[in-house]
Amino acid sequence: MKPTLTAILMTGTLLAGPALAVEQADVVRTYADIAAAGYTDSLTSAQTLRTAIDALIATPSEETLQAARDAWITARVPYQQTEAYRFGNAIVDDWEGMVNAWPLDEGLIDYVDDALYGGPSEENPLSTLNVIANPGFRIGATDVDATTITADTIRTLHEADGIEANVASGYHAIEFLLWGQDLNGTEPGAGARPYTDYVQGEGCTGGNCDRRGQYLTAATELLISDLQDMADSWAEGGAARAAVTEDPAKGITAMLTGMGSLSYGELAGERMKLGLMLNDPEEEHDCFSDNTQNSHYYDGLGIRNVYLGSYTRPDGSVVEGPSLSDLVAEVDPAVDSQLKAELDDSVAKLAALKAAADGGFAYDQMLAPGNAEGEALIMDAVNALVTQTASIQRAVGALDGAEIAFEGSDSLDNPDAVFQ
Repeated sequence: MKPTLTAILMTGTLLAGPALAVEQADVVRTYADIAAAGYTDSLTSAQTLRTAIDALIATPSEETLQAARDAWITARVPYQQTEAYRFGNAIVDDWEGMVNAWPLDEGLIDYVDDALYGGPSEENPLSTLNVIANPGFRIGATDVDATTITADTIRTLHEADGIEANVASGYHAIEFLLWGQDLNGTEPGAGARPYTDYVQGEGCTGGNCDRRGQYLTAATELLISDLQDMADSWAEGGAARAAVTEDPAKGITAMLTGMGSLSYGELAGERMKLGLMLNDPEEEHDCFSDNTQNSHYYDGLGIRNVYLGSYTRPDGSVVEGPSLSDLVAEVDPAVDSQLKAELDDSVAKLAALKAAADGGFAYDQMLAPGNAEGEALIMDAVNALVTQTASIQRAVGALDGAEIAFEGSDSLDNPDAVFQ
């Protein structure tokens, strides 16, 4: 279990002081409205992805494969902005592993480069299962019939034997099926799966092209189903919305918990500094597609969205309303001003990293040992995220909040443990 960073301890009920012009209930309603919009946009973009994948499987070509990859990258934009909802909301956290779990042992799903990937490990005997090549297999004492790969097959595989690296569903399973392994190490270049991996009959590469298509189709349908469930959960009458709006003080706590945990332990620690410490491109969040710089950027944007109570949708429309910033500004304008400036700074640092990667300086290269420029870009963003987390702690104190424990990371809290 990762250590946690504990926010400033304040006794009493959140916002127990004098009545404020901004109502907690209105702030939490904005938070729920942004969640509903973000998950709906994620659902819509996943449905567009399904259309592109259907075209790839029906008519495999360089063009249809590229269109499916482009649709996947576009689909990540709204989803990554929802990640600040994961921490502090048990309904989201319990669900998230089905849609965005990483890293994954990709040999569970399909063929891999044996020389680089290695064989099955003691920690995960299923790491080289390759279900696409195997119509039947055993998990523990259970025989599994995978003659046709369906959503049920994938659900059976996901985190099989209780091993988190057995990621069988979600964005990253689909990413692997579209790009294949990235075999470039810390050199530029993403995965290079050929479109012929989906050609039926003569011309099929990689073997089992029909089953690969079955898996990709079923995984995409599962993603859509899971996103529909979460969009419904944040809609009027949904369970996730009710969980934060029925007790607005708890809703405010969920907002602060999500901001602090994503900012500190998850993004700054597990997703950024850890990979840099290990110089390991396998620690990239979107490691097959080399889309990591975008995932990091939109995570940072999502944290700021929660605080400012504003989300810009893919169509350019804006969902906004009374915000956490409004609440903090009433009780401590200096804390609010500092936190807004620091949120802007972290987004700017992540934007600089994104611009460098989009311009040809691949995130893989930034992770290479001795790459001072890459290390500076990553650590500038890490440091900005850590700095803003301290101000999120101050916001907890300004609001007379009770104890909040933010997600931590050994890479930040106990670096020596990373190498043990």
